[in-house]
Amino acid sequence: MAKADIRIRGRSYSIACTPGQEMRVQRLAEQLDARLASISSAVGDIGDDRLLLIAALALMDELDAARQAAPDTAADERAAALVTAMATKVEALAARLEAGGGT
Repeated sequence: MAKADIRIRGRSYSIACTPGQEMRVQRLAEQLDARLASISSAVGDIGDDRLLLIAALALMDELDAARQAAPDTAADERAAALVTAMATKVEALAARLEAGGGT
């Protein structure tokens, strides 16, 4: 198991992570630290526990909104397959009609 050394609100932490993910964890920690600084400047000194709670709720809200806005890929694929199948049937019917085969 690899470790990433990060700083949040001036405190250092060593976080276990998957090998090769150290830089990603450090970048995420930098983003979190910036978010915490932004929230702290907006709400004042409310303590680290409440500040982290507010940040976590804000991030969960963003994640929920992103999930709701993301297209349902599986549904899109099913719809595309259905349209393709219907187009194939229509083309086969058109070919029979042109050949004089009727229905």
